[in-house]
Amino acid sequence: MGQDGPGRLEELVELARAGGYESKGLVSGRRLVPTPSHFLGTGKVEELVSLVQASGCATVVVNHALTSVQARNLNQETGATILDRTALILEIFSKRAQSYEGKLQVELARLRYAASRLVRGWSHLERQKGGIGLRGPGETQLETDRRLIARRVSTLERRLRDFEKHRAIERRSRVGVPLVALVGYTNVGKSTLFRAWTGAQVPVADQLFATLDPTWRQLRLPFGTRGILVDTVGFIRDLPHELVAAFRATLSETRLASLIIHVVDVSAPGYRSQIEVVNEVLEEIGAGAIPRIEVMNKIDRLGRPPALERNPDGMPARVWVSAGQRTGFDLLAEAALAYLKREAMWGSVEIDDSEGAFRSALYGLGAVRAEHRMETGRTEMTLCLTSVDWARLAHRFHFPPERWRAWDLARWDMGYQLASGG
Repeated sequence: MGQDGPGRLEELVELARAGGYESKGLVSGRRLVPTPSHFLGTGKVEELVSLVQASGCATVVVNHALTSVQARNLNQETGATILDRTALILEIFSKRAQSYEGKLQVELARLRYAASRLVRGWSHLERQKGGIGLRGPGETQLETDRRLIARRVSTLERRLRDFEKHRAIERRSRVGVPLVALVGYTNVGKSTLFRAWTGAQVPVADQLFATLDPTWRQLRLPFGTRGILVDTVGFIRDLPHELVAAFRATLSETRLASLIIHVVDVSAPGYRSQIEVVNEVLEEIGAGAIPRIEVMNKIDRLGRPPALERNPDGMPARVWVSAGQRTGFDLLAEAALAYLKREAMWGSVEIDDSEGAFRSALYGLGAVRAEHRMETGRTEMTLCLTSVDWARLAHRFHFPPERWRAWDLARWDMGYQLASGG
């Protein structure tokens, strides 16, 4: 049930399908101001009741946020369970979350959602405390429920902060390796692209929110450049604020990325509005200023070849690929490298035979691009690595900074062209 255009109603049907529901019918209409009591007008309520009785459906999904009063009144009129858009998305997330952290995030979001719509039903939480928290003199059931939810929310927030500390430790172990984040509207092919690009065996399904928990894999780009690619939860129009808040720790991976790859299903009729939704969410989570490449996916459905488009400054702006057919990945790698090389240092050093440990460490980082023996008895090594990695190695091995000879950007580009066959 909704009051939107065709694209939004199709999305509502897909959301219901992702939640395990089968559509039995649709009631739609336009109204400038929802009625405070039922959200719908009297005529639409009667139409809804008739449809529920004729189809025998047990659940009604509304494509908007409802107040507790509106949901209760619609339930009394229809006799069916009423789910608004937020409740449906939370239900889908609760079914799809696999990791312990993901389950905690979903539970936190559901509790925050329920806190503003209390109609009893939360007193079962008392049993988790072994009888502590029983209702005091003069305390209503509603007050008891609010107190129990607040206590549980506090517990979940504390546990998620512990996960965030653990995630921060993991990030320190990746210092010096650029992070590339895959983002996009839900069900645009992000996981398919992630799987094809990295070889990771991640689940792929043609449904909304098939991926909730973030997945990291090593990314290898031309000329030996390394990175880490992370696949994140898909975005959606009117993403519930409860979910944005609960998944803030997970979305922080996107905020810390060196590059964002925005995957777009170019075969979808409303893909331009989906791009706007993703851009709005990126702004909301504080990732709006991070360099971004739009990847126009599923070009095989349009019959167009892979292509790379650039901004006026020459930097890549848009890449046309087909993740399902695995075409255009060479252009995507070239585009990603163009941004990541900004964080890289190119240059050369001369080392003595006695500095074998330093040489091994450079090879361990994948920083060595070439080496040759000089007449002086030293070995000249051509390197490409991040400034953080270089500073860490130079400090560890007490390597004199004056022995580093940096390449200028023109030579960097020449080296990349030679390596890529250009």
